[in-house]
Amino acid sequence: MKKMIKTAAGAAIALLATGAALADITIGVVLPLTGPASGLGIPVANQMKLWPATIGGEKIKLIVLDDATDPTNGTKIAKRFVTEDKVDVIIGSVATPVAIPMAAVAAESGTVQLALSPMGLPPGKDAWTFRLAQSNAVMSHAVVGLMKKQGIKTVGFLGYTDAYGEGWLKDFTAEAEKNGIKIVATERFARSDSSVTGQVLKLVAANPDAMLIVASGSGAAMPHMAVVDRGYKGKIYQTHAAATRDLMRVGGKAVEGAYVVSGPAVIAEQLPDNHPSKPIAIDFVQKYEKVYGVGSRNQFGGHGYDAELVLEKAIPIALKKAKPGTPEFRAALRDALETMGRTVVSQGVLNWTKDDHWGFTPETGVMLKVVNGDWKVE
Repeated sequence: MKKMIKTAAGAAIALLATGAALADITIGVVLPLTGPASGLGIPVANQMKLWPATIGGEKIKLIVLDDATDPTNGTKIAKRFVTEDKVDVIIGSVATPVAIPMAAVAAESGTVQLALSPMGLPPGKDAWTFRLAQSNAVMSHAVVGLMKKQGIKTVGFLGYTDAYGEGWLKDFTAEAEKNGIKIVATERFARSDSSVTGQVLKLVAANPDAMLIVASGSGAAMPHMAVVDRGYKGKIYQTHAAATRDLMRVGGKAVEGAYVVSGPAVIAEQLPDNHPSKPIAIDFVQKYEKVYGVGSRNQFGGHGYDAELVLEKAIPIALKKAKPGTPEFRAALRDALETMGRTVVSQGVLNWTKDDHWGFTPETGVMLKVVNGDWKVE
């Protein structure tokens, strides 16, 4: 069954499953299709164009709107979704500063939010929010594990001033301290900054064994290049928000040898045959790259693929209790996500519970190295 794509007023795109004037299940998606985090949002939107017209035997309506990497805009869209569109699920945002205030809208309206970023929330504030992105703590486990193996004792931190940067600083610091690694210098910058020369000069002067850069998409290349340009010879690490080819496209030779933590979907073929995500990750890669080209796979397209997988498992469970478009269905969907058990996705293995809406285990993160402009598993 075909899908048609049309422009939504004041937004980027709306994807509608054809067949009926009103779809049975309405899903509102908030993504940064413009602005600093657009390199993260566009791959998710691309993956959603490959979604089926039905889930659980019910027609779906996907409304995908642009938050422009702006928390105020993202919150406004989320409010529109629950008041005007009466959505059954909210997906997004992939930008952490946007996803966090959306959680309040989801909770107040009693609507499931499938967050595509590792957003931290105060205890009890994520009752309706489930993360499809690996937590910073889980990814810090992988990063610190490789650092320890390489004998690194000191680290310089260069990260965003926003919630993503601060979340990584908190979780990485805790994991590093447990393993005898010390952060000797900490510098921050805004997503919109075009230079980090001052920050890099201070970090290089501290002469750490390694640098950890916390940035996203193509924006992760600029601070990396600045560190290299200042003659730093130690190892440079990047987070899972940098696990896209935009890092290599923009950074070129400067990012050769970089270490990047990622979910398993990015390197599907390199996974061992006994890895539970391998067949699913390969399916994601093959379908995505058939449409968007060889090498177009990335961490964020994988999140879009996994959102479909979890809904395909949870929606049939919820449908046994209530009909879409009702508060009862939204509550049943939340309960289904909490009780559906171990669920293998392209980015690892999820097991959400009533008390844990993160789901991924510490073994989820995979360390990659940029070698000759490509990813190699470490």
